[in-house]
Amino acid sequence: MPDHDKLQDLLQKTSRTFALTIPLLPEPTRGAVGVAYLLFRIIDTFEDATEWTSDKRIDALEEFVRLLEQPAVLAVSEATARWTAEPPLAHAGYLELLAHTPSVLEWHAALRPEARELIREHLIRTARGMVRFVRHTNGAGTLRLETLEQLRDYCFVVAGIVGQLLTELYLVDAPQLASVAADLRARALQFGEGLQLVNILKDAQPDAAEGRFYLPRGVTLEDVFNLTRSDLVAALEYTELLRTARADFGVVAFNALNARLALATLRVLHDRGLGSKLTRVQLTGLAADVMHSIRSGASLVSDS
Repeated sequence: MPDHDKLQDLLQKTSRTFALTIPLLPEPTRGAVGVAYLLFRIIDTFEDATEWTSDKRIDALEEFVRLLEQPAVLAVSEATARWTAEPPLAHAGYLELLAHTPSVLEWHAALRPEARELIREHLIRTARGMVRFVRHTNGAGTLRLETLEQLRDYCFVVAGIVGQLLTELYLVDAPQLASVAADLRARALQFGEGLQLVNILKDAQPDAAEGRFYLPRGVTLEDVFNLTRSDLVAALEYTELLRTARADFGVVAFNALNARLALATLRVLHDRGLGSKLTRVQLTGLAADVMHSIRSGASLVSDS
């Protein structure tokens, strides 16, 4: 089983939002989702490796896939040593996580078989999709998406697949969700896309400074906001489906809080401009409001 103290420490150093929401989940879902997040964060680090050439980023992603398909302790240790010897970027938390790759892969190997295989399958799909986008970078290391279709394809690779993974993990852990499985699966991609679009809008300026232009020049910003808002309404509907099917309180809270935080951030971005963020006070207040809504049975969609 994962070392929960170390896992939570790595979450806090790599994601403010997921460090807050993943502990809400019940076991064994919590451990599986925590390990999955860290594994996806590792390949995100390869994709965003501003200090590496495109070829080196692709090599790391492809090697990571091989390690998932044929785990070998010595190979993992050797690969980790190479990756950390020439740091891919400057983020201290991401670099600490990268150094703990052997531990995170050990935690993955110790998960129950159904969860382990789901995570492996979806992680490989994402890594291979990332390779496709890294190959689109030019000689100067710049990636520029040109159409809304390309933007949505990118969001599918890095977040829609995660939405699919989480849905399948919930269904494995909670057989009572079978009655809403089709409706959950129908909204999983939108949930992931909505969260990713919020991140893209929030980080548009630093991403551009590092040569990543995700917002297409031929698409208006208002169109992106409208797409994101529609996705997040679907995310709240997804959460209501979980509640209707009597999912564990923690599963409902995890999804509700992620969706509502994203929607609140979207409003701030629209009203105050790209790069704006929720304050810590706003985040804490929203978390309390979401918990109250779930406990009281109030709709999570009505104020969206």
